[in-house]
Amino acid sequence: MRHRKRGRHLNRNAAHRRSLFRNLTRALITHERIVTTLPKAKELRPFVEKIVTLAKKANVVIAAAAGKGEVEEKAARIKALHYRRQAMALLGPTHGTEIWDKKDESTGDTVLKKLFREIGPRFSERPGGYTRILKQHYRRLGDGGATAVIEFLKSGETKVQKKGPAPVAPAPVVAETPASTETPAS
Repeated sequence: MRHRKRGRHLNRNAAHRRSLFRNLTRALITHERIVTTLPKAKELRPFVEKIVTLAKKANVVIAAAAGKGEVEEKAARIKALHYRRQAMALLGPTHGTEIWDKKDESTGDTVLKKLFREIGPRFSERPGGYTRILKQHYRRLGDGGATAVIEFLKSGETKVQKKGPAPVAPAPVVAETPASTETPAS
């Protein structure tokens, strides 16, 4: 039985898996869209969403304390720093994780700064579900693994809802049979 053994092992030990998720998360934050195998994308989603939730909480705490006074703002900054440190612990060492633009010039931001300055505020009103996984129709060369794109949702993007419940079919009309006029034979 596999009690308390959730998740895919991905043919890696625990340290290698954690390193894989950290690297994929850094790439996703940097580019906001990456292509990977389907099982990796499905396992990456909860890892990324926990980190984005920390950034979102930090943004909400700072926004709630804005204009309430110096003491409240300082307490909010301390709480936001706590969330930032928790995210750093999950992301691992972020040295050398600068973000580069298309002209190969450094923007001066790191992955952590982008997470807390851009991605966290983008999802401040969203209760969850910050990423989307799109399966690709072609397979990876080499081992033929199924590939998928995992990406962040855009700001203000909502899930497409169905138009409404399907209409209920009317009840079938039962036709009454005419009563027979014959008398029973005795």
